[in-house]
Amino acid sequence: MPLSVLDLSFVASGHSGPDALRGTLDLAAHVDALGYARFWVAEHHNLPSVASGAPDIMAGQILARTQRIRVGSGGVMLPNHAPLMVAERFKVLEALYPDRVDLGLGRAPGTDHLTSIALRRRQNVEPEDDFLDRLRELMAYDEHTFPSDHPFRNIGVMPVDVELPPIWLLGSSGYSARLAAQIGVGFAFAHHFATHDVLDAMLSYRSGFQPHQGRLMKPHAILALSVVCADTDAEAEYLAGSIDLSHLNRQRGVFAPIPTPEEAAAYPYTEADRRFLDRNRDRVLVGGPEKVAEGLNRFLATTLADELMIATPVHDLAAKKRSYDLLAQMRDSLVSGVPVSG
Repeated sequence: MPLSVLDLSFVASGHSGPDALRGTLDLAAHVDALGYARFWVAEHHNLPSVASGAPDIMAGQILARTQRIRVGSGGVMLPNHAPLMVAERFKVLEALYPDRVDLGLGRAPGTDHLTSIALRRRQNVEPEDDFLDRLRELMAYDEHTFPSDHPFRNIGVMPVDVELPPIWLLGSSGYSARLAAQIGVGFAFAHHFATHDVLDAMLSYRSGFQPHQGRLMKPHAILALSVVCADTDAEAEYLAGSIDLSHLNRQRGVFAPIPTPEEAAAYPYTEADRRFLDRNRDRVLVGGPEKVAEGLNRFLATTLADELMIATPVHDLAAKKRSYDLLAQMRDSLVSGVPVSG
């Protein structure tokens, strides 16, 4: 079972934005040595808790510091960008690091409404969702499928002798699942924050997949999960306190740096807070190796995922590395589509 990593360069309490960016590079080198399949970085804007809004730049830095792992965007938020610019930047990455780059695309702006306007104010902002139009334009550059009378038909995306990296659609609802299936590309479902039913998204993608020569001939579905694994269940629960308090803060509109486990343990949670956190734990898998392996296999048995992409937004980088160490050790025991007893 391929295991991959999603890292958002979260700023941790007591640390700086540059610390978060360097931590992402350090983590990438670590999981590369462990044999992880992919390392994806995200795009968010105007969030004090997230240090990077430039996944293409981060991907280039990670590629330069790793040897074999695939590196990509999880994802580029296409509404924020001219499709030509996205194509150029990822073709440059593909030219420098052939067969190691992924282009993951998201439909949301990855920020608040006002910041999304600032990102697009020089791009003739349209009030409606134009993600599909931008996606078609991006793919037309790569596949040379503009109509003969289209003004962009003769634009060459440099370097012209390099193909665009594989496209993946990211989603937290059923829309991207259906669209990814229709156009024949990979799909990654963000179960770590989605409220949409994971089975509907994952299984509808698989059942509706249409093979496409030059893209994918069979479906490939990635399930993104939040996982905290430690040597014991108790230690994992303690570390996951940082995630709990972060989720509670975000629910209240506070996008603060990741708190320490000590800060989370000392927080005066109300009964309403604890009910919210209990519900939110349905999207976070926490425990020692045995408990986590059982949980991952249950996800695999029901969703039929081809790959797991793990996010571990804990405070301490060493604890995060240890979690990925333990996950790598259980990799051979994870099997997609095999029912789990009990």
